This record gives sequence, structure tokens and C-alpha cells, in this order.
Amino acid sequence: MNKVPMTSAGSVALKEELRWRQQEERPRIIEAIAEARAHGDLSENAEYHAAKEAQSLNEGRVGELEDLIARAEVIDVSKLSGDTIKFGATVMLVDEDTEEKKTYQIVGDQEADVKAGRISISSPIARALIGKAVGETIEVNAPGGARGYEVVEIRYG
Repeated sequence: MNKVPMTSAGSVALKEELRWRQQEERPRIIEAIAEARAHGDLSENAEYHAAKEAQSLNEGRVGELEDLIARAEVIDVSKLSGDTIKFGATVMLVDEDTEEKKTYQIVGDQEADVKAGRISISSPIARALIGKAVGETIEVNAPGGARGYEVVEIRYG
């Protein structure tokens, strides 16, 4: 059973989603199934089949969340420090071609959201960054070709 690294915020978000699915979504779906059953013939009852499918998807996600939470290795980013990049670091990069600055936090797979500046520890750019220090450069093979970045800032917490 391999551990799943995640930040404290990511752990809280997963636990909240699990709570919502078990305490709010599950009863709503059960009510929808009961209501659809009351309409009679189940073989041609689209509402019933849709509610059963929603129940299946919800229960599948509940199982997935329970597994992730059980295997979570929560890392408190505020207690980390150092001069090199590791899990939880917030890194500012400068694109060597365009001089555009980008800031990313390296997080667990489940909490990654590029638009919010959180990249997965298993992404190519995060793997290239691990172990680097301020002033070092990395090269990442992006869909538009290889891109070069310089690390200009590393911070934790």
C-alpha cells in the first residue's frame, strides 16, 4: 500500500468532499431513487435509471476518497524549509524565451490545479524542479516543444 503525498489543505479538501458525498449527496440520491420508484414500471423509468447511475458514481467516488484518505501522507508545508525544491515548495520560474514569470506550488496528484498554480509532484515540470536551487535552470518537454526555465525564488509555507 503506497502512501499518497498531499498538503494539509489537500487533505482537508478530500475529507470535506467525502463528508459532503456521504451526508448530503447520498441521502439526496436515495430520495431520488425512492421518488422514481413511486412512478411505477422500472424497466422504462429513465428517472430511476439516472438516479441509480448517480448512486453508482457517488459510491465509487466515496470508495476512492476513503482509499486516498487512508493512504494519505499529509505533509505540513509550513514546517518545511531549505534551499532546494521539494514537495510543498512554492517556486517562481522565469521562462528563458519570453521572460514571463510563473509561480507554482508542488502538491499531490489529487490537489493539482494548474490554473490555481498547483502542479502535481508527478508532472514533468515538478520532476525536473525537484532538487534544484535558486539560479539553476531546467528544461521541460512541453506540448509546444522544449521550454527552458530559471528558478528565481523558492519558498515554503
